[in-house]
Amino acid sequence: MRYRVDELAANGGVRVDTVRFYQTKGLLPPPERDGRIAWYSEVHVERLRRILDLKSKGFSLISIRRLLSGDLDAADEALVNALAGDGEQVGAAEAELLSATELAERTGLQPALVAVLENEGLLRPVERGGVTGYGAADVRALEAGIALLDTGIPLEELLALARTHDQTMRGTAEHAVELFHRYVRAPIRASATSEVEAAQRLIDAFYRMLPAATALLGHHFRVVLLQAAQARLELDGADSVEAVRAEAEQGALETSWGS
Repeated sequence: MRYRVDELAANGGVRVDTVRFYQTKGLLPPPERDGRIAWYSEVHVERLRRILDLKSKGFSLISIRRLLSGDLDAADEALVNALAGDGEQVGAAEAELLSATELAERTGLQPALVAVLENEGLLRPVERGGVTGYGAADVRALEAGIALLDTGIPLEELLALARTHDQTMRGTAEHAVELFHRYVRAPIRASATSEVEAAQRLIDAFYRMLPAATALLGHHFRVVLLQAAQARLELDGADSVEAVRAEAEQGALETSWGS
């Protein structure tokens, strides 16, 4: 069966412009031409459905193109799917996604501020099951930010701190990803007897490493932050040095008990 571009778009529930955009990105093969009329086939229908399915799972267009071209196999597809899902194994309570307006209502922030945070890259909506929005982790992060504002730190300064942290952490994150590729992903792909086994082992490793790396780096930042605060208080000759030192020692004690 043959389809005109508007029929193909209607079949996939998208706009004609979307179909043409996917063509320019190399996601859809060129149609057959009969004079000035472009004809699409069942191959295009299936490819469009595949694109939309992957997009609904949160895959980027670059990842989709690599999957469709065969650059990524089933094992890598499973790993990309985990990454697209924001690296969270969510339960029913965590799976709820909020719109920007709902996120603002939940946290008591102005919608305009939520938009600013997203534009700054400090908030990143995720996509699950075709729905795009913000998860429970975003709510917790914003609540933490509000707590910092309540201490008296100006919003502009807090945003500047977040930008600095983002720039600093990107290098650390890229290093961690390279370690995962070199010492985990590559050996698993080399030793697995099938793509199914490789996919399962990659996913298992990813979900073990993500919380472990997050906890390790988070603890390190906390220790360094307390040390920096203590050094500043000592420099200023403040009387509360002992309080900060006690907090640092308590944090170390809690860590030792939890290990």
